[in-house]
Amino acid sequence: MSEFDGATLLITGGTGSFGNTVLKHFLTTDIGEIRIFSRDEKKQDDMRHELQAKHPDCAGKVKFYIGDVRDPRSVRDAMTGVDYIFHAAALKQVPSCEFFPMEAVRTNIMGTDNVLHAAIEAGVKRVVCLSTDKAAYPINAMGTSKAMMEHVVRANARVAAERGGTVICCTRYGNVMCSRGSVIPLFVDQIRAGEPITITNPDMTRFLMNLDEAVELVRFAFSHAEPGDLFIQKADASTIGVLAQAVQKLFGDTGTRIIGTRHGEKLYETLMTKEERLRSEDMGDYYRVSADNRDLNYDKYFINGQVLTQSEEAYTSHNTKLLDVDGTVEKLMTTDYVKEALEQ
Repeated sequence: MSEFDGATLLITGGTGSFGNTVLKHFLTTDIGEIRIFSRDEKKQDDMRHELQAKHPDCAGKVKFYIGDVRDPRSVRDAMTGVDYIFHAAALKQVPSCEFFPMEAVRTNIMGTDNVLHAAIEAGVKRVVCLSTDKAAYPINAMGTSKAMMEHVVRANARVAAERGGTVICCTRYGNVMCSRGSVIPLFVDQIRAGEPITITNPDMTRFLMNLDEAVELVRFAFSHAEPGDLFIQKADASTIGVLAQAVQKLFGDTGTRIIGTRHGEKLYETLMTKEERLRSEDMGDYYRVSADNRDLNYDKYFINGQVLTQSEEAYTSHNTKLLDVDGTVEKLMTTDYVKEALEQ
């Protein structure tokens, strides 16, 4: 029997790519209720009609709540009777967060704090918060806001654990292929229009994972987390140049145009820092990074000799397995978006 049987699951930012994939995984199970919490009524209405058309027998399990994680009251109103939360609401676009950093602060940091406070008050059993590789050694506003979000997660997890209540943890993953606003749909649209695809820097590397893998990472964290844990999936990567060649191998070669690095972009991404790697546990397909649960009474710690504070290297998109063009094509074909686009 699954822990989700008969349970009520709340997904913040539930109309996004992640929320839609969660529905695909959970809708036909014995879960009791899935609550979709977001601020976009149009997307909620589209999702509602699609569920009614494709899954009339179980569409009633899904309830829709208009609200904003920035508003503590709307969050609390959606929390009554909830057993579990997947917290996916966020501002995710790097350039827009660069130009409007306080918007990232309000949603990614303060919004997360609102969700976690409401969850603890409501007696929610478990919360999994979704973070990004850009939170590790952040150089842009989006990554910095997500890094602060992770600190908010750990602080609230400590409080909840002291009260013996809600278990709060975090996942961190790289680029989710074909999610809304990501580069692969942009490449496909450009090819369909007969235009060259635009590449920022062909030597950039990025982790590649599909939406199903993102959901499985969250489910793994849900099942194995101790308070404040961070879970990371081991992932392959490719250069942006190779990714562009793979997309063109599938959809046609219209040429490429180098446009230069956008605001706040890195040459490579880091999923686990040197400092985190020192306290990580290899769990097969995943890493668990345990929380640092020391308190503020530093004077009671006395250590002689050399103290290691970091491992020799971080876990990055430069030193993981890099896929060639054929390997990237194979990875792309694991996504529903690419398979459906090819059918069209």
